[in-house]
Amino acid sequence: MKCPYCGSSKSRVLDKRNTENDSVIRRRRVCLSCQKRYTTYERIEVINLTVIKKDGRREQFDRTKLERGLLKACEKRMVPREKIKQICDDIEIRLLNKKSTEIPSKTIGNMVMRRLKKIDQVAYVRFASVYKDFKDVESFQKELAALLKKGGN
Repeated sequence: MKCPYCGSSKSRVLDKRNTENDSVIRRRRVCLSCQKRYTTYERIEVINLTVIKKDGRREQFDRTKLERGLLKACEKRMVPREKIKQICDDIEIRLLNKKSTEIPSKTIGNMVMRRLKKIDQVAYVRFASVYKDFKDVESFQKELAALLKKGGN
């Protein structure tokens, strides 16, 4: 950390405090060259994920949108809200751990479908009907037939 007064990079931390919401650390420093005191702030760099939609548009990843989609698919089903939060947490962590910050919506949709298929087949079919954009009853029936053929896994 460079001293704002003399430019020296040698300093010592005198005091360290967290802010109210623990998102920033405030450090009080003293320059070892000129002995002047100054304050620095350290914050976590948030990784912004970008979702690439089917039509090529880009939009920022929105966890609440993901959660709303899962809640809608699981509406009136015996899927605990905590399980939905757990799915969202898991997907978000996996996306943040990817090498790229640009994620195709197809990747996210497939992650959701894999998890829903394991916990509730009706919720899976509901989500798939929107995600895969079924145009008619036949495409809906094909998805159900594939689900029944694989035994739901």
